[in-house]
Amino acid sequence: MEYSHRYHAYPTQEVAERLDHHLDVHRQLYNHVRWDYENSSEDDKPSEYDQNNKLPEWKRKWPVFGGLHSKAAQATVARFHHNLTVLRELKENGYNVGQLKWQSPTDYRSVTYNQSGFDLDEKRGHDKYAYVRFSKIGWVKIRYSRPIPDHATINEVTVKKETTGEWFVSFALETDDADLPEKPDVDSLNASNSVGIDLGILNYIHTSDGKTVDWLNLEDDYERLRREQRRLSRKDHGSCNYERQRQKVAKVKRRIRRKVLDYQHKLTTWLVTEYDAVFVEDLDVKGMLQSDGNARNKQDAAWRQFVHLLDYKGDLYGTHVVQVEPAGTTKECARCGVETAKPIWVRDHSCPSCGFETDRDANAAMNILQRGFAKLGLGWPEDTPVETVATTDTTQFESVSARHVIETGSLPS
Repeated sequence: MEYSHRYHAYPTQEVAERLDHHLDVHRQLYNHVRWDYENSSEDDKPSEYDQNNKLPEWKRKWPVFGGLHSKAAQATVARFHHNLTVLRELKENGYNVGQLKWQSPTDYRSVTYNQSGFDLDEKRGHDKYAYVRFSKIGWVKIRYSRPIPDHATINEVTVKKETTGEWFVSFALETDDADLPEKPDVDSLNASNSVGIDLGILNYIHTSDGKTVDWLNLEDDYERLRREQRRLSRKDHGSCNYERQRQKVAKVKRRIRRKVLDYQHKLTTWLVTEYDAVFVEDLDVKGMLQSDGNARNKQDAAWRQFVHLLDYKGDLYGTHVVQVEPAGTTKECARCGVETAKPIWVRDHSCPSCGFETDRDANAAMNILQRGFAKLGLGWPEDTPVETVATTDTTQFESVSARHVIETGSLPS
């Protein structure tokens, strides 16, 4: 299993200047790799292997490239070819894509050291600090908020400068599956130790056992962002005042991004520790954002990020996380399966066939739970009626505020 740990970094002024210099040289190398690729004939485009073999020649011809660590330079070449692969796959899937663009200093903000060229010293720091050494750059102090697990292998290290001017160091980790917690046996799963999650409109999530969690209230943050952006628009582009105001805008955006991520981390950790199996919709978020209506709220929800966090935490904590087909979960009756059309403003489910009544999102969450069981080959237990699992009286839902999740990191049992 592959995952990552990210830490705030505090380089000295001297080391920060060297980091800035290396960032710029890697940017120039990336642009040269792009130029070399695009100026080659169509029937003889160089591969990543071919361009890695050109690195010694380029270092002799342009001495500025000689100051880069060899593995870091190869990672920059790999970065270009990875971007090419992503564009190619998008084109094959029918998307209208262009070409990789020239990278400006504001676009290129990270450098990766792959396999070698870095060292982690956990003992040199005090309390929650450690140091990372980057070859040809120096030692960088990091806030070591969570130790890297003993059974994890560090595959690569990335140092990044955010738009706010802050530095971060990320470790790409790999853990052998044998060292991960064993997931419960599939045959032991039932409606009491499993949960279906509906990613909702009125609530952020609605669980099949009757819990709802409110959305984060970001309106004050967005109002502040609008004010700072208006002030930025009045500054002369490229001036010192413009740069100071640009950083203020970046910090407000960072605050919003961190709020959402912190909220999702606490919510997903609670889910994978509370249940043996979590079933969630496999949403086409990109398609949803392109559709009409409510696009900003959908983007704020960061549902794809939420599902991604659930997925990898399921492996870390030994919990089954299964994505199911979302189509029809709102329309189908969780008891009898009959479809009933529901406009977005209809918030209750009332089946004309069997008479089952409940909240719209509770019905969807129950359908997700049943589809999850079906995907694992279990089927719905015949001795467990749907109405005994779902709360049919909407006044009995246990509504949990977003503030409660953020302050406690959990939900009530």
